[in-house]
Amino acid sequence: MNTNKEKHTNFIKSEANRLGFLSCGISKAGFLEEEAPRLEAYLKQSFNGEMQYMENHFDKRLDPTLLVDGAKSVISLLLNYFPEEQQSSDTYKISKYAYGKDYHFVIKDKLNELLHSIQSEIGEVSGRAFVDSAPVLDKAWAAKSGLGWVGKHTLLITPKIGSFNFVAELITDLELEYDSAITDHCGTCTACIDACPTEAIVAPYVVDGSKCISYFTIELKEAIPTEMKGKMDDWIFGCDICQDVCPWNRFSKAHSEPLFNPNPELLSFSKKDWHELTSETFSKVFKNSAVKRTKLQGLVRNIKFIQVPRDSL
Repeated sequence: MNTNKEKHTNFIKSEANRLGFLSCGISKAGFLEEEAPRLEAYLKQSFNGEMQYMENHFDKRLDPTLLVDGAKSVISLLLNYFPEEQQSSDTYKISKYAYGKDYHFVIKDKLNELLHSIQSEIGEVSGRAFVDSAPVLDKAWAAKSGLGWVGKHTLLITPKIGSFNFVAELITDLELEYDSAITDHCGTCTACIDACPTEAIVAPYVVDGSKCISYFTIELKEAIPTEMKGKMDDWIFGCDICQDVCPWNRFSKAHSEPLFNPNPELLSFSKKDWHELTSETFSKVFKNSAVKRTKLQGLVRNIKFIQVPRDSL
């Protein structure tokens, strides 16, 4: 056993823990053979809808060595975002991941600090941080490195923890000790498939992204299709239904990241408050939030779609 590899691996995992990451797993960088046909089929069936960016960089999505010169290791990290307090059940809903500060900024800062620590401790190490913003199949890498398995809703599930976690990577040219994948524990459960109001989970482990409430409320720039009328279940930014019904999420515990705490006003918003939302209140409540992606007019469109009777569209 290479003692340096072991020492470096232990250091990285302990630093990840210090920075507040829930867990850290490491895989050998290389071509994701099993994912290639799945990604090809997904794109062929247009499950990406208007998310054309998913068709770009096909090769890079499957091989991190094309993203980072000399890449040897993919360090996968999870960060819990499950909130201590949630919105009331009788209001318009936003996904729990968007309650606080935009996760891209929070996690990028932590990843850069981790890379800096690695360089300070080990020496000249090249690496690049990825947070859901480049062609990296993050859930596949997290599963490969033993952080959980990809569930029937295609999200990563961690035993005794659940799925309310962000997944991020540091791809580096450092050779490390590698972790092994764990087994799938979805069993015969179909809770997520049965609960999806738009039938976006078209088969176990296959999601038609173009039917997902998250897609309609965030990614879709045009009008929401009328056939989705009455199926949005009051979600106006993202959707947590498939996670909320997952039995593994009974293990979810509140995160300890202050930056993910919501503006208290958000939790007290009634439907009336949402209807009366001004640009000033929007800017204040969602300052630095992921909700800014859809802009105020996007939220207004989503609310109107839920409100307007189908026959008047």
